Amino acid sequence: MSGRMTQGRRKSGGTDEKRLPKAVKHETEQLKRIEEMPLTASVKQNMEMCKKELGESPDIIYRELELNNGDNTPILLIYVQGMIDDERMNEFVIQPLHRDRYDVESQAQDMTMLKWMEKKLLATGIAVEVKDWKLIYQKLFLGYCIIMVEGVARAIAANVVGGPRRGIEEPKTEMVIRGPREGFTESVRANTAMLRRKIRSPRLWMEQVTIGDLTQTPVSFMYIKGLAGEDVIDDLRERLKSIEIDGILESGYIEELIGDQKWTPFPTVMSNERPDVIAANLLEGRVAVLVDGTPFVLVVPATLNVFFQSAEDYYQRFDIATFLRLLRFVSFFIALLMPSVYVAIIGYHQEMIPTQLLLKLAAQREGVPFPAYLEAFIMELVFEILREAVVRMPSAAGNTISIVGGLVIGQSVVEAGIVSPAVVIVVSFTAIASFVSPNYSLGIAARLLRFFLLLAASTLGFYGIALVTLFILLHLSNIRSFGVPYMTPFAPFVGPDLKDTFVRAPLWLMKERPQRIKSDNKVRQQVDPELRKEPGQ
Repeated sequence: MSGRMTQGRRKSGGTDEKRLPKAVKHETEQLKRIEEMPLTASVKQNMEMCKKELGESPDIIYRELELNNGDNTPILLIYVQGMIDDERMNEFVIQPLHRDRYDVESQAQDMTMLKWMEKKLLATGIAVEVKDWKLIYQKLFLGYCIIMVEGVARAIAANVVGGPRRGIEEPKTEMVIRGPREGFTESVRANTAMLRRKIRSPRLWMEQVTIGDLTQTPVSFMYIKGLAGEDVIDDLRERLKSIEIDGILESGYIEELIGDQKWTPFPTVMSNERPDVIAANLLEGRVAVLVDGTPFVLVVPATLNVFFQSAEDYYQRFDIATFLRLLRFVSFFIALLMPSVYVAIIGYHQEMIPTQLLLKLAAQREGVPFPAYLEAFIMELVFEILREAVVRMPSAAGNTISIVGGLVIGQSVVEAGIVSPAVVIVVSFTAIASFVSPNYSLGIAARLLRFFLLLAASTLGFYGIALVTLFILLHLSNIRSFGVPYMTPFAPFVGPDLKDTFVRAPLWLMKERPQRIKSDNKVRQQVDPELRKEPGQ
């Protein structure tokens, strides 16, 4: 997730108009013109313009009412579902509009309709008059309700901020020391509201489809208009609409059905339950898929590099983040190769071991009835069973199981002479290294491939490991995720994107979004300043 934030302190030399695509320039100029455009006196025209600019997102509600006066003047309410408090909305806005009456007495007091609504009708804590679209968008995505009246070229923004919020509960799959503690919930509308609180921009568009003949599950996908590539959006839309299935119960169904590569242990669609991570990916030009009933949100396209990135990398200094990033890469290779390397050295390449260490290993293996590869296979299998048991057991019993399994079983098999102490050390260190990966799906892929490498090492030694590793690299080079090569930026080589791979460069150096992500706007820090501004600024 290269450059998850825009530049905060350092400013670039100016706008480089030549680097911006024509479509982005045109869209930027159009957005600027519309935001500067005043409201019209027609609620119908205002609603059509708002729908056009916000992409007819299903979470943006347009409620048409009639004012309680002699003319039954039309009124339009606009608000974002999930960002407002429904009880406050009904009690302080909708009911007063239906109950109270704008009559001759109000006119006699020289009180315009909007002033009467603002001072005498609406019971909210804050109700302000707004005149342009910039301020309307700003208030709308802060959780305000926008009230428009037919015949009046202004509107009222009423504070009804609320909606569902999860308590202080850290996501279970990617924990951080520094960073937000909120996570997605099982409500798709609450999840879209969390993302809108992160990205308060009218360019955050959302589309929704219903999948599942029996479950009728709402599936939404969100993207930033002008950043996400139109070909990726069109491809995702077609894949979602082409799904024919009885039911969707979790985002894993969608992940498997829309993935490019069907036969691979590596994930080609990223899943995460942290709103800050999903928002960061949206800012890079990716598309998020939200499924009702699960807190895990999908992101496409995904490359191998993003599975080594953690949210905390961008909340720490770049030198600390680089060290942690390198640690993850090293741990992944340890988790993948360490048992097979041990078996290859013990079985075929003893000359690589110092003599004193070789004698100690030989003494430990004396009396062990199994060859090294069978020892490692047995211990790996036992550990996988133990790990699965800990995951499925209740949390209170799971801690006990892990302690008993790790200490008692490990010590018992060594004392019984079934395996040597060196194998226990190798398998234990491999297991610890496998937990360093921030993405659970990538860790599963390493666990599965470890058994194939172990088999290759037991037959051909290092030559077998080299052959299987070469096959894995060829396989990775052949994978695509919505048209983006999986090994980007290593193969094909993209120099600018290396700033966020093994190392995490300072934020002020990452001036561009990932080049291989099919985004319509590659430049992060040298775009039109008006494009960066939130509405109302």
